[in-house]
Amino acid sequence: MENNFSNMQRAEVLTQALPYIKCYNGKIVVVKYGGNAMINETLKQQVMEDLVLLWLIGVKVVLVHGGGPEISETMDKFGKKPQFVNGLRVTDKETVDIVQMVLAGKVNKTLVNLLGMKGGKAMGISGMDGRLIEAEIKDEQLGFVGKVTNINIDPVLDLLEKGYIPVISTVGCDKDGNSYNINGDTAAAQIAGALGAERLIMMTDIEGLLKDKDDPSTLIPELTIAQAQQLREDGIISGGMIPKIECCIDAIHHGVKNVVIMDGRVPHSILMEILTNEGAGTMMKGTD
Repeated sequence: MENNFSNMQRAEVLTQALPYIKCYNGKIVVVKYGGNAMINETLKQQVMEDLVLLWLIGVKVVLVHGGGPEISETMDKFGKKPQFVNGLRVTDKETVDIVQMVLAGKVNKTLVNLLGMKGGKAMGISGMDGRLIEAEIKDEQLGFVGKVTNINIDPVLDLLEKGYIPVISTVGCDKDGNSYNINGDTAAAQIAGALGAERLIMMTDIEGLLKDKDDPSTLIPELTIAQAQQLREDGIISGGMIPKIECCIDAIHHGVKNVVIMDGRVPHSILMEILTNEGAGTMMKGTD
């Protein structure tokens, strides 16, 4: 009887998810993946399972990933000490080669392999492939940290059309053959905008946007661009949350329906966000 009850519960969960499955079938969802969810092996496995499940029910999933800790670890092996200015990694020529090697190589292919092991069909590309992410120097003192100048989205659309999960590392390029380290949140916002994505999910190491940064119970579940701008003026949005909110606003201005900042440390948070009415984190919309 206990087993039958368990199966009934499973069936109930699936039927409750049906309206959400219907809503997102055939729609594009971009996931920006990094932080703790990428470092913790158990969480990494769960994120890959979530993405494959969404892909199997007809969601067009695009994964944009970072890999900061892996870059720092590899730099250490090469005897290079990471330096940061205003939270951005100073990237000289040797460092950008390491970034390209780690992001477009090790991290990207590991994620592609994991998605395949979970039953998905994934293809890894970098922002240099098909000149997906064109960039220029953002700030001379940061070296080869790129400011995105153009997104050539065709390679991603081609992969989606062929039924793949595109896995994108955020390395950009320019017409002179230089490669650039691109901020993952910025790249994800621009790519989601170019795709006209239904939703951009930005996985972070915090619960979402909090009225009181030290009190998780003050989570703001939903807000508009106008409300976000007011919260910034009021000082509630501050520090490292400012660039994240700016990326959310940028994505919506570029055509994304809504953006969610969610806690990547919560198991199966992506499924909670997409397939339940509870959601996870803070959702930003263009208007009320």
